[in-house]
Amino acid sequence: MAHFGTATGIHGHTSADDDVSKRLLDSAATLSYDPATEIDWDAPLPADGYGLNPEWSTLYGTRLWDEMTEEQRVTLTRHEVCSIMTTGIWFEMILQQMVLRDQYLKNPASAEFRFALTEIADECRHSIMFARACEKMGVPQYRPAAAIAQAGRLFKATAKGELAYGGILVAEEVLDVMQRDWMRGENVLDIVRGTSRIHVVEESRHMKFARQEIRERLRGAGRARRRAAGTGVAVAAFVIVSSMVHRGVYAAAGLDTERALAEVRANQHRKAMMRTSSGHLMAFLAENGLLNRSATAVYRRVDMI
Repeated sequence: MAHFGTATGIHGHTSADDDVSKRLLDSAATLSYDPATEIDWDAPLPADGYGLNPEWSTLYGTRLWDEMTEEQRVTLTRHEVCSIMTTGIWFEMILQQMVLRDQYLKNPASAEFRFALTEIADECRHSIMFARACEKMGVPQYRPAAAIAQAGRLFKATAKGELAYGGILVAEEVLDVMQRDWMRGENVLDIVRGTSRIHVVEESRHMKFARQEIRERLRGAGRARRRAAGTGVAVAAFVIVSSMVHRGVYAAAGLDTERALAEVRANQHRKAMMRTSSGHLMAFLAENGLLNRSATAVYRRVDMI
């Protein structure tokens, strides 16, 4: 059922909610980028350019990292960033379908509807941008495991309301913190710095929209609903975060995969970086009653708390 005008809608949508969407539309009109023209896709890649700040590599701070050659470090970070980008493409496709399903038959004159479609247009450009960046770096597609891919199909087909927008927010928040460092990394490839800058600017609107939608859907929600949603969002976060860096990146850098994975699991530096990147997200979830005991246990498994 659609909701019309500025009166309270079927899930409590109000004129104040629409005001948030109007401000986001104004921002999109004045501060958006076309990756096709903003990035110099023809520029050669310097041989010593990292794919991401070394500190964000999964092996940084380990004994194995100290043993690696500079060429291996460069190769590893390029494969890591492309693994993260292709995971981003995968989830952006899930996101687009959830947002489209959420907006189905809603009032096309509302600012909420118009910004939702604006966000989808942004995500389409981002996915093309990430795919083009990985092609430029010569890195193949890293797909999620078959079971994870099927879980994604189920999530995009069934998640709604605060669960859908919570999953969206998790993916956007964690990547946002990483990319804010990458866009300023002096030893990071220009192509990664440029794509990160575009993504950070435009995703800041998407995160505000997701947070507003979560608050809106939870108005009047009881403890049981918040608990169920909180646990569901945590499971989505576990799937997303654990899928970001594919095990194949280590073989691509000429490393022993099993040893690399063991060192990643024990890497205290990486765990600290993940906790730092998740701090703002955890505060928001707690504020909205979505950080219960079971959710916290899940977040601990991927070092987000």
